[in-house]
Amino acid sequence: MHTVFSDGTVWPTVRVNEAWRDGLDAISITDHIEYRPHSKDIVSDHNRSYEIAEPLADNLNILLIKGAEITRSMPPGHLNCLFIKNANLLERENVMDAIREARDQGAFILWNHPGWKAQQPDTTLWWDQHTELLNKDLLHGIEVFNEKEYYPEAIDWAVGKKLTMFSNSDVHSPVSMLYDTDNSTRPLTLVFSRSRTKGGIREALFSRRTAAFFNNTLAGPAELLEALFFASVKLNNPQGPLKNGETKYITIENNSDIEYQLELVQPGIGFDVTENTVLRAHRVTALELRGNSEQVASNGELKIYYKVNNALVSSDANLIITLRISNN
Repeated sequence: MHTVFSDGTVWPTVRVNEAWRDGLDAISITDHIEYRPHSKDIVSDHNRSYEIAEPLADNLNILLIKGAEITRSMPPGHLNCLFIKNANLLERENVMDAIREARDQGAFILWNHPGWKAQQPDTTLWWDQHTELLNKDLLHGIEVFNEKEYYPEAIDWAVGKKLTMFSNSDVHSPVSMLYDTDNSTRPLTLVFSRSRTKGGIREALFSRRTAAFFNNTLAGPAELLEALFFASVKLNNPQGPLKNGETKYITIENNSDIEYQLELVQPGIGFDVTENTVLRAHRVTALELRGNSEQVASNGELKIYYKVNNALVSSDANLIITLRISNN
C-alpha cells in the first residue's frame, strides 16, 4: 500500500487507521523508491512514511512491517521488500544492486502484479531475470492477486518454484474508494504465524505458510487450506447409525468469515448426500444423508468427499476435503 510519500493520496497514519477499522493484524507501507510524483510538495527520505505511521500502529496494536517497493520496467518489474532496515539504501542505479541491498538487510522480496497489463499487456511471462533472482535467493514470493486482478499463472509458479503466495490491495487512494469493506473483505494475505509478532510473520513468510484471500477465494498450499477449513467448521453428527431408506441430517457450523462453496466429487458408500452446498459465514448449514443400501448401517464411519470450489491449490485444481461422520 502507498502514501503521499510516493504515488498514494493519503497520509501514512490513514493506512494504520484503515487497517484497524478492517481488523487487520499487520500491514506494510511499501512506497516506491523510484517513483515519487509528489516530490515537489513532499521532500523527505524513503523511511519517513514508516516513521510517521509507527507510533499510531504501536498504539493500535497493528504490526507495521517496514517495507519499500523497487519500481523498475519489466524485467524484473516491481518488487516489494519487507522487513528492511533502511529504505534509502535501496535507491541504486542498477536494479540488481538494489535487490541485493534489500536481501542483505534481511528482506523478504516478492514480485508484485506479475500480469499487470501496463508491463505485460499481451501475456504473463516468467523472464530469465526472475530465474536469476530465484537462483540467487533474491526472490521469495509472488502476488497471485493484486488490487482487482487475478493471475492464475502465478499460483502455478508459486507451487512449482516454491514461492510464497500473496494477495494484496496495492491501494493508493483511501481504501473506501476502492473496496466496499462494509460488505466484503479487501484482498489480503493470511499468514500462518506461530506468534503475533513481526519475527513470527517473517518466519512464516520464508517458510511459505500463507494463503491468498480475494473475492471470497483462497489460494495456497493444500495442507494449509485444509487445516484452515477444519479449523473454521464444526460438524454435529446425527444420533444413531444411518439405515437403508432412512434420512438423517448433519449440521456444519462455519465459524469463519469465509463462505465455503462445496461440490460433491464422489458418491457416498451406501448413502446419498447433498451434492452442492454453501457453508455461509457464521451460519449453520444442514446436509441431508439418505441410506440407499443395507451396507450403510454396518459402516462405522461415513466419508463424504467434497471439492471446495473457492479454494485453489493450483490454477486448475481445488482443495478436496473429506468429512468423516460417525455412524454408531
